Amino acid sequence: MHDLFNENLARVTRRQLFGSARQGIGLAALASLFGRDSTCEGSVPGRVDLPHHAPRAKRMVMLWQGGGPSHVDLFDPKDALFKRSGEDIPDSVRGTTRLSTMSSGYSKWPVVAPIKKFQRFGQCGMELSEMLPSIGGLADDICLVRSLHTEAVNHAPGVTFFLTGSQVPGRPSLGAWMSYGLGCETEELPAFVVMTSSDKAKSCGQLFFDYYWGSGFLPSRYQGVKFRNTGEPVPYLANPPGISRAARRALLDDLAVMNAKHLADYGDPEIDTRIASYEMAFQMQSSVPDLIDFSDEPKHVLERYGPDVHMKGSFAFNCLVARRLLERGTRFVQLMHAGWDQHSNLYSQLEIQCHDTEGPSAALVQDLKDRGLLEDTLVAWGGEFGRTPFGQGDPANPKGRDHFGKAFSWWLAGGGVNSGHVHGATDDYAWNITADHVHIHDMQATIMHLLGIDHTRLTYRYQGRQFRLTDVHGEVVSSILR
Repeated sequence: MHDLFNENLARVTRRQLFGSARQGIGLAALASLFGRDSTCEGSVPGRVDLPHHAPRAKRMVMLWQGGGPSHVDLFDPKDALFKRSGEDIPDSVRGTTRLSTMSSGYSKWPVVAPIKKFQRFGQCGMELSEMLPSIGGLADDICLVRSLHTEAVNHAPGVTFFLTGSQVPGRPSLGAWMSYGLGCETEELPAFVVMTSSDKAKSCGQLFFDYYWGSGFLPSRYQGVKFRNTGEPVPYLANPPGISRAARRALLDDLAVMNAKHLADYGDPEIDTRIASYEMAFQMQSSVPDLIDFSDEPKHVLERYGPDVHMKGSFAFNCLVARRLLERGTRFVQLMHAGWDQHSNLYSQLEIQCHDTEGPSAALVQDLKDRGLLEDTLVAWGGEFGRTPFGQGDPANPKGRDHFGKAFSWWLAGGGVNSGHVHGATDDYAWNITADHVHIHDMQATIMHLLGIDHTRLTYRYQGRQFRLTDVHGEVVSSILR
């Protein structure tokens, strides 16, 4: 076997060798097929030059709320909206704000007051909607950012913008950059896992496209592994009838030898991906069934996540799986939940959506905290934009809110975040940011900083230039950091 290894090395040209090394393959990856190097024991390494500085977080979970949660109703209290309900928002406030085509031609801009009252939570006195009691219970553990803004006015471009750094599909996702740069702490589960869910009424029509967790121009081994919400989480893991685990192991070993020879000849990173995917599938045959078996979870933990935790594919179920993934070594977990697009059902659907998601979200944070994992796990909760302070539909009786990217809110917890803190502010109409702007690229840069990455230095050369998640933008927001 060593003769085969040396023979393959002799056939690699200097250009192929350095090309392979640049992709993270190189000699170490080949050698790992024939007896793993001790430096890689128990983990899948990332780039050798990372982290750039001491990380505050080792792992991250992104609780993506698809559709645009209403900052006006949930996170950014404004007395003026209650007092001036029904009045038009003045031209001096609206200015030239870009809006979606659904409302850009309006002649009336009636203020719609928040549908529920706000109250103060925690010792920090953070003001949140009374529809968020569980998240409010963790007010002293979260950082609420009220000054996010984006250029995107529609769903797919908005989601793509945050998760890939561009409104146009094709670039690597945040999770792909994380797995490329930082690797994984386990060989039994993927570095980057994605799960999706939706509100029970299926009221939100947005789709979750694969490029939201894709690898773009990075080698495809760095793309997210999607766990399905029906049937087996990952297809084709089980051995075919008549094939034992030992036989499968022997087959994979033989394939690894042939693929390693091909890899040494051509230096194609997709061959490395094929090798890694075969090996990961074999490891997940035993790790995935254990992952989704909640029989070892204490009763009080299951109750904390709520009754939906037993419903496969629900947001609550996915939140508990996320915690189990993180504690087992997965680097980045992305939960994507649809249901926040209240164009015409604000008064009926928003409270239901909060009920279904805010409890499990808070349970995940508390669960990580109880297990000592929150200190080095970053939790981020948010969507692609907020909702308009004016009503959508009949001006005399509006039933919803349109997309709004000029100002909106997110919250973060753990992993070096300044807890019990509110960052940024908006005007009386929650329309214009009045203090501490945070652009989408700034949030990306801050997340990467917390994970030990200088966002300007984690790059990949493609089509003649170096690319990064934040493109040529982004500044770390220091006041979000603890």
